[in-house]
Amino acid sequence: MTRDTVFDIVKSNITAVLPEVGNDQIQGHMQLRDLGADSIDRADISTSAMEELNLELPLVELGKPNTIGELVDLLYEHASK
Repeated sequence: MTRDTVFDIVKSNITAVLPEVGNDQIQGHMQLRDLGADSIDRADISTSAMEELNLELPLVELGKPNTIGELVDLLYEHASK
C-alpha cells in the first residue's frame, strides 16, 4: 500500500463526513478544522479511515496529528507494518 492510497482513503472519508468539501479542496498541509470539521467529524474521519485500512490504533494516537498529511503519515506508518 502506498502513501497516496492512504491519502485517497482519508480524502474519501473526509468527503463522506463533510459532503460540502470537494476532493480538490483537500490538501495535506491543511487541518481538518480548515475544512469545517468539528471534533466529532475529525473522530469519524479518522476511525472510518482506520476501519477501511483494517487498523487498530489507540484513539489517543489519532489525536496527535495536526494536519491531514500528518494523519495520512500516521495511518501509512501503521498500515506498512
